[in-house]
Amino acid sequence: MSKLKIQENEQLAKQDQDHLWHAMSRHIEGGNPMIAESGEGAWFYDINGKRYFDGVSGLWCLNLGHGQKEIVDAAAEQMMRLSYSPLTLSHAPAIQLSAKISELLGDSYKTFFSNSGSEANETAFKIAKQYHYQNGNPEKHKIISRYRAYHGNTMGALSATAQANRRYKYGPSAPGFLHVPPPYNYRSPFGDEVTDTDKTAADFIDQVIAWEGAETVAAVIMEPFISGGGVIVPSPSYLQRVQEICKKHDVLLIMDEVVSGFGRTGKMFGFMHSDGVQPDIITMAKGLTSGYLPLGATAVHSRIYEKFKEQGLANHFRHVSTYGGHPASCAVALKNIEIIERENIVARVAALGESILGKLKDLIAHKNIGEVRNTGFLYGIEMVEDKQSKAPASEETMGKIIGRCKEKGLIIGRNGDTVPGFNNVLIIAPPLVSTEDDLNFVVETVFAVLDEI
Repeated sequence: MSKLKIQENEQLAKQDQDHLWHAMSRHIEGGNPMIAESGEGAWFYDINGKRYFDGVSGLWCLNLGHGQKEIVDAAAEQMMRLSYSPLTLSHAPAIQLSAKISELLGDSYKTFFSNSGSEANETAFKIAKQYHYQNGNPEKHKIISRYRAYHGNTMGALSATAQANRRYKYGPSAPGFLHVPPPYNYRSPFGDEVTDTDKTAADFIDQVIAWEGAETVAAVIMEPFISGGGVIVPSPSYLQRVQEICKKHDVLLIMDEVVSGFGRTGKMFGFMHSDGVQPDIITMAKGLTSGYLPLGATAVHSRIYEKFKEQGLANHFRHVSTYGGHPASCAVALKNIEIIERENIVARVAALGESILGKLKDLIAHKNIGEVRNTGFLYGIEMVEDKQSKAPASEETMGKIIGRCKEKGLIIGRNGDTVPGFNNVLIIAPPLVSTEDDLNFVVETVFAVLDEI
């Protein structure tokens, strides 16, 4: 490396320390941050030229990896044609993308575009409350979510996020948000004597709605698989039962597909693993554009939209997003989906998620691994001090594993800032275009590092 390049890197590191506020990070005086410089496929290089495999797809979003020229060209062409237009009006990419989303969801939906998953969920909450109000049920305003779940950083989405560490020092939360136990078989919130945690967790939602009064509950929001909270994977019957309960009480089912959508789980959307489930509202972001440009979406079943057609000064949805549905972002999303379909990415994820990444399940023999949970290219490895007590692995152990993987060129994640004392799940969620060699590298590296502890 040239002397000039070294000086440039040192200057960047100093400016980073002086001016850049990093997400989810403790300040380290004189720290030496990893500064990404370029990427290719599922790999990226830092400014020192070291190559890393991105085992968490950025923030679960870089589904098609770096360097997809078709996507870049689609953005550039759209920007030259129409640089910006708000969706108080309309434009072709947003129209085409909303129609494509309905096609992918297998039913008729109206889609409201925003910029992120947090905003998509905020939008869903407002739509659910206004729908019930205009449907003759003005008291239906409460939102039920699950402990360990993450739904975003904005105040409404954060109030739905039932992760104590994420909400600490930001209270009080917005009123009207209720939390219920997750379908977490390994650490059943209902006790070891419960043999069907999934059914018990679903039935608990039924009980809470009854206790609160069904006339006050607007919606239940959930990811099909709790991702950032530790990759908690329920049985298909769990979502089916939750849908039944929601219909019974006239409560809308909001499915947060921000992480699980667009092929991550081996289906186009995570809820599709449960036959017969068709959510009232589906939120998405991340994989919608594979991270190439920001875009969030809230898809609302057309029967719900009927209530927003009624005339009146305040019956329309009084909500706007300046950059939501930006023409370039919509063009990127359309090209992203085209590539996913053309390259049979979803089927590929389903196959390789078992044939190669499935080797990670053999880690269950390790003395410090309590459970390996997975669906498609989404794996959670729960680390424990010992199998008998299930005591969560220490912060020191978790840091050591992630650090050693990084030294070997593999970036993996964890359920950071989730539940006090239980941030002990390693998370592996590689880009969906990872080659077989890439995936073998992930498996071999994780095995090697865990053999060291």
